[in-house]
Amino acid sequence: MKNVNIHDLRVTKPVDIKSLPTRIKVKEDDETIKSKLKEIRHELSEIQDKMYAHNKYSVLICLQGMDTAGKDSLIREVFKEINPRGVVVESFKTPTSTELEHDYLWRHYKALPERGKITVFNRTHYENVLVTRVHPEYILNENIPGIRSVADIPENFWSERMKDMNHFEHHISKSGTIVLKFFLHLSKEEQRQRLLRRLEKEKHNWKFSPGDLEERSLWDGYQKCYEEILNTTSTEKAPWFVIPADDKELARYLVGKIILTELQKYTDIQNPELDDEVKENIKRYKQILSENKD
Repeated sequence: MKNVNIHDLRVTKPVDIKSLPTRIKVKEDDETIKSKLKEIRHELSEIQDKMYAHNKYSVLICLQGMDTAGKDSLIREVFKEINPRGVVVESFKTPTSTELEHDYLWRHYKALPERGKITVFNRTHYENVLVTRVHPEYILNENIPGIRSVADIPENFWSERMKDMNHFEHHISKSGTIVLKFFLHLSKEEQRQRLLRRLEKEKHNWKFSPGDLEERSLWDGYQKCYEEILNTTSTEKAPWFVIPADDKELARYLVGKIILTELQKYTDIQNPELDDEVKENIKRYKQILSENKD
């Protein structure tokens, strides 16, 4: 896709979220884009198979975006050809009573991928500087010493949490976890249209909640938080990519292409060499199996 440079989607300098596109015009139609994504899926599957055998790296894919940004369908379409043993999806909703008895990153540490596997965070640890920042009263549920009311939350609370997240990602990357983060950048108008479709199509009614409208009314607050997250936590080892999300087919292709491109940089991910003894005896093993007919 010559008119889309995926490197331009990586956050490497301060961004103004209002100036970032939510839609990119491309020459290819949806069917062509779907075909290209199919090829990408096949290559991702092959890399994951090698990664599983290699057993040194894991991959953490972080997806963030406003309601209706298309996270669920993106996960389904990008990762559908990977062996089920090789990919896990974790969704982080309102913390449970057990999770609230631990620090806010505990449930995310627990969900990190095993070596050789890919884990997708559908909503991520960044909810802890996003939803809780737009709704600071939620912080009171964490029972943090010295914070009895919203007024007690210190001014540097959120910046300190983002530093924690940078340290968290730096730590896991040193242990072999490849971290890639995607912000699905949706326009407010496109969100309106998608919410309307949920109401108009009976089979999608279940997806709609009155709370969607309440959160939509806080759009500007969320956008401000996202901008600070992008500008504060996009690092060399854990970069953010801003994906124009008004076009779902293109968004899926771009995420798939970026993941594939980034993983291809790890040229050491190869199938392990056979043990010398096994190599020397392959002909004998084949002979034994050929002669051992029931």
